[in-house]
Amino acid sequence: MGVGSIFDVPDVRAEFEKAGINTHFIPFIWKYVIKNPNCEWGEIPDLPSAAYSLLRSKFKTFTSSVDSVINSNDGVTTKLLVKLQNGAFVEAVIMRYDSRLGKYGGKPRPGGPRSTLCVSSQVGCKMGCKFCATGSMGFKNNLSSGEIVEQLVHASCLSQIRNVVFMGMGEPLNNYSAVVEAVRAMSGAPFQLSPRRITVSTVGIIHAINKLHKDLPGLNLAVSLHAPVQDVRCQIMPAARAFPLEKLMDALQVYQKNRQNLTSLMFLKQKIFIEYIMLDGVNDEEHHAHQLCKLLETFDVVVNLIPFNPIGNLSQFRTSSEEKVLTFQKILRGVNNIRTTVRRQMGQDISGACGQLVVNSLDEKPKNSGVTDIEDLVSRR
Repeated sequence: MGVGSIFDVPDVRAEFEKAGINTHFIPFIWKYVIKNPNCEWGEIPDLPSAAYSLLRSKFKTFTSSVDSVINSNDGVTTKLLVKLQNGAFVEAVIMRYDSRLGKYGGKPRPGGPRSTLCVSSQVGCKMGCKFCATGSMGFKNNLSSGEIVEQLVHASCLSQIRNVVFMGMGEPLNNYSAVVEAVRAMSGAPFQLSPRRITVSTVGIIHAINKLHKDLPGLNLAVSLHAPVQDVRCQIMPAARAFPLEKLMDALQVYQKNRQNLTSLMFLKQKIFIEYIMLDGVNDEEHHAHQLCKLLETFDVVVNLIPFNPIGNLSQFRTSSEEKVLTFQKILRGVNNIRTTVRRQMGQDISGACGQLVVNSLDEKPKNSGVTDIEDLVSRR
């Protein structure tokens, strides 16, 4: 094994066990590195002597580095360009919200400022969604669990992160093991993020969805549906041919049933998030909204309508008008009483909005993702 990240959970745990070092030191080491990102291994106090030699020979404090930080004009979005050990780039995006803005239930909202981090799980993507810039670059490589967790560590130096969404570059469930290990690390010491504050988005990798509720109980699942019928979905999402809509919805029914059994024991009620990009003349007509109502009538979901973000000369689509988006939302709410939100776009001025992330070469700066405040969607039930 080469020199790896101290945040690569399986490798670190295996090496500690192999050397006979108690693994309870791992969260302590992480906590020290997070607070002292430029530290040397010898500066960490109170470790067994064998741990110091193991750390020096096998691990780095970080295998990635922040190449640049760009803030949006309104100051609510920050884009981190992260350089990996292999020279490739990914991005993480911090989105800041003030939960006190507006009203909830006719009353002033409680809370205060909070930040959500959007992380990448792959360099590039195999899915090839035609409305997403990442799909245009093809698949380069998977990130390790450590490289995913390091995005959280880097972002935590700039803002206190309260929620994490796997909605950046890549299809998370095509990098299943690393994503599962990263989520487990984030929900354990010293990060202590509740699984309910972590959301994994997928185009619908059925075999992975089938085991997700067992591997990551309490996690939020978001499904990039984007069309209510198979032929339209295949038109804009080529990978949908491998995951037929009928089979995907069957898998989500099983997932929902298993999730409801779990959350009833935990006195919680979690919904599946349905992501739906609004493409003018493609999937945004009134009959599409009625088809979506029919498709989701037996599900407990939140639908998030996403205004399409142009991706330069790569774009063959147009953004739906605000009138069409609001009509679509009204039909979903009115026919089936489906909770439906319209995604607030953040960071467009720094190419930090949904679907804009792309890296064409190692010399080129990539572009990434924004999301409605996930905590608002999770907490209302």
